Amino acid sequence: MKAGTLEGLCEAAAKGMELDVKQILEAGVDVSDFDSKGLTPLMHAALNGHASVLNTLLEAGAPWNALDPSGRCAGDYALENEHQDAIEVLLNAGIRAELIFGAVERPCRKKGDAKNKVYLEERAEFSEGRLMDEESNAVMMEWENPLMAVHAKVVCSGGGDILNIGFGMGLVDTAIQSHDISSHTIIEAHPDVYARMLATGWGEIPNVRVIFGRWQDVLPQLGTYDGIFFDTFGEYYEDMREFHECLPRLLKKDGRYSFFNGMCGDNAFFHLVYCEIVKLELAALGIETEFIPIPVRHCLDEKIWKGVQHKYWQLDTYSVPFCYLSDEQNKDQTGNQ
Repeated sequence: MKAGTLEGLCEAAAKGMELDVKQILEAGVDVSDFDSKGLTPLMHAALNGHASVLNTLLEAGAPWNALDPSGRCAGDYALENEHQDAIEVLLNAGIRAELIFGAVERPCRKKGDAKNKVYLEERAEFSEGRLMDEESNAVMMEWENPLMAVHAKVVCSGGGDILNIGFGMGLVDTAIQSHDISSHTIIEAHPDVYARMLATGWGEIPNVRVIFGRWQDVLPQLGTYDGIFFDTFGEYYEDMREFHECLPRLLKKDGRYSFFNGMCGDNAFFHLVYCEIVKLELAALGIETEFIPIPVRHCLDEKIWKGVQHKYWQLDTYSVPFCYLSDEQNKDQTGNQ
């Protein structure tokens, strides 16, 4: 082991030699550097499941989200090797870092308005099994159909009045219509998609109400619902957070909510971090969240993504959010203390 070097730090981290790690750090070795294999000391510790060393490295400023040449972070190494203690350490570090980042950046960050505006002003193109924007980005694809069936089952589990934000190819709305519900409200903001909806008869279905516009602009037209699904394009996490703040008003007692969970769909550990963040933030609003794992290996076939600019999903498992008002929030809605 070469004391006082990055090589020595990586070796000590891999072997779980915490005292050696601390001594080498005191010598001034940069904890964020990559070794000749393209790994950081944090990745070496995660690969071997050394949770205490992970804590030491994180306290020294090791970036939890650094990526190796193959696009994996330390958390991915811990996940792949099922080192549960290491996973917890890195998960908590990621959640803390992202929550702090969000709190600092949120006041000055522009939400998805600009990107969303560009999308809404461009032509949307329907082809076999996909809806695309002009930059060859996929808005929705046929492989999502099994997921949308589960989303629909979640939001329709209590029947009643259902709201869907974002029609796209109509996959989730078709699934919603297969359930015994009272009413079905659909918000769609893209003029081409809206025109196609009307041309294919969605405006003539007896229990369907179609509203054209961005959800931010049509909120005053909305009532309360037993089930709500959210799936927009050209928006960011901040926009979804803004919508979530409306949920306590929009959801009826015992209502159900779900959303397209494409957060960090190209990295398993980052995806896990953001699932936990949204769970925490919804809990602060009085909404409990569970995740239903769905195998989606069928979507990893390269043929499915041919001609698509960005593969927005690259994981073999998808987590369907199942969200509902907490008992306390339900009591508040009915005025019972």
